[in-house]
Amino acid sequence: MEMYLAFKYVHVIAAAATISGFILRGIWMLKASPHLQHTAAKIAPHILDTVFLLAGLGLLWLLRLNPLAQPWLLAKFAGLFAYVLLGMIAIRRGPTRRIRTIAFVSAMTAFAYVVGVAIAKSPLSWLAM
Repeated sequence: MEMYLAFKYVHVIAAAATISGFILRGIWMLKASPHLQHTAAKIAPHILDTVFLLAGLGLLWLLRLNPLAQPWLLAKFAGLFAYVLLGMIAIRRGPTRRIRTIAFVSAMTAFAYVVGVAIAKSPLSWLAM
């Protein structure tokens, strides 16, 4: 039980840190701030995302869950993939400010969907509550 709680808390804290950092970098992107080019702003997200993912995989292993057999886990992975893809467009790859802004809002929406799936344990996310 202690191991489960450790993985869960690390996963939840890393999720909060990940989205907080993403929102900060998104604000910097919108303001065209030079802070976005700082080395820490480029490296920290990778570290946080790695901790977030490893803690989630640790929970899967500990609970012996198969994402292919659990629709809510598959939905969570799909939402996470969408968040990462949209986040890349928002922060680095979007050719125009308008596209980056739309991707930024969409990435936050995808992340909110993932949180809803995690809480409800349903692909319907917030609609299942």
